Amino acid sequence: MDSDDDRGAGTEGGPALAVGTPEDGPAPAEAAGPADAPDPAEVPAPAGGMAGLSFPYQIVAAVALALFGVIACAQLAMVFLHVAPSNTLTKQHGAAVDEWVYPEFEQNWKLFAPNPLQQNVAVQVRTEIAGPEGPRTTSWRDLSAEDGRAIRGNLLPSHVQQNELRRAWDFYVGSHDDKNRANGLRGTLSEKYVRRLVMLRLSGHDDGETVLRIQVRSEVRSVEAPEWSDEKISTGPSYRVLPWWKVTADDLPEGAAGSEEADQ
Repeated sequence: MDSDDDRGAGTEGGPALAVGTPEDGPAPAEAAGPADAPDPAEVPAPAGGMAGLSFPYQIVAAVALALFGVIACAQLAMVFLHVAPSNTLTKQHGAAVDEWVYPEFEQNWKLFAPNPLQQNVAVQVRTEIAGPEGPRTTSWRDLSAEDGRAIRGNLLPSHVQQNELRRAWDFYVGSHDDKNRANGLRGTLSEKYVRRLVMLRLSGHDDGETVLRIQVRSEVRSVEAPEWSDEKISTGPSYRVLPWWKVTADDLPEGAAGSEEADQ
């Protein structure tokens, strides 16, 4: 039998077993060194973008992108043809281009052909009013001059005062021929718009009299040449007179129409 001294020899004075020797078994996993860690370059990166989608969703995304690209190219082509000078394509397919562009994508400029305004255009109106002795016709009233007086000296003029009447007249002229015949549905729409706008301007200035008919005209005067120019420009007025329009309930402002219905 071993003595007490022999049993204690390994703990007190004898050699102790080193950690990690074969006698102790394999080293724990957490003790593994950096050399045992996986190389980051060898780990595959997660797929991004469309590659990260499943195959059915990849097809849907590809179709959506292709459709968006086709629509974007068609939009650019249509707007380009709309603002470009007259050419073979616009002559053959002008109606299709207008249907695509109007009214959401209208462009009020011309590509390669800037056309600065060289004329002063005034929109005027006169009315036929029912009187006790029969209908009477008023003198011409300059609506553009009224807008001009409201703008002068006003640091913040409204968009209505600056552009409403001018754009309405441009809309009418652009959708009618020289004989005031409408070119399709836009011509009819522009006529209704001008009539309602004129009646809105006349409301509050008719002194309660009933307007039977209205007539609108434009007075166009060329801008005078500058002093340093030798160009001779006639600044005399030219007129475009529209036919008389009979006033209907649709032409009246909403409040006036409602009051007439209430009276009836």
